[in-house]
Amino acid sequence: MTILDELAATARLRVEKAKRNLPLEGLRQAAEAMPKGDAPFRKALSGPELAFICECKKASPSKGVIAQKYPYLAIAQAYEAAGADAISVLTEPTRFLGSEEQLREIASAVKRPCLRKDFTVDAYMIYEAKALGAAAVLLIASVLDEKQLTDYLALCRQLGLSALVEAHNEPEIETALRAGAEIIGVNNRNLHDFTVDTDNSRRMRRLIPPGVLFVSESGVRSAEDVRRLREIGADAVLVGETLMRAEDKAAKLRELRGAT
Repeated sequence: MTILDELAATARLRVEKAKRNLPLEGLRQAAEAMPKGDAPFRKALSGPELAFICECKKASPSKGVIAQKYPYLAIAQAYEAAGADAISVLTEPTRFLGSEEQLREIASAVKRPCLRKDFTVDAYMIYEAKALGAAAVLLIASVLDEKQLTDYLALCRQLGLSALVEAHNEPEIETALRAGAEIIGVNNRNLHDFTVDTDNSRRMRRLIPPGVLFVSESGVRSAEDVRRLREIGADAVLVGETLMRAEDKAAKLRELRGAT
């Protein structure tokens, strides 16, 4: 079993437990009562400049604990003050040490649209994201089959959520496009073994047509990395560990943007 298999299996167990505490119908009603909004996450990535999705995460399977101290609200507010276009919040509890409550608090405290970063394996998690105040969810092409991906994208549209569809290779991008993805994130990290190849975004860029937003994920460490992504026409970059390890997150974000 790969790390991805383990995380997906754990997510299914989490969903079953959550359904016992709050049945789907009750959660659906809560999610549908939330304002639909006007696609703030997609809008945040659609400007003329490269957008930055800044991530709140305490740990990862490949690096263990990244932040011994994790004042997630203060981190999210620092990102917002420094000009982050959107904020990604890990809610996976076993290997990333996140939680739904962290997302709820962050989404309530900042004005930037929040992405629920988790291993979505059930429609329940999409309703949950909406009820928690997220503006977008992560859908991983290697976790979902094409029908699931199509159905989950339709549910996101119904609820007024954006979906960042994550792909790592050509077949996954093709699946995402057939399913109707409007935002595709090319992950430079292989989620089966967690190795990172920062050239993956460059290789996959040609596969993503005009009209579909292109996000590069993982492995961005320097302003030079960001410059190369601008050159290939990335619409946004998702940065996690590099910012989480920085003492001064605002200064690091300015550095990555190439600003003095």
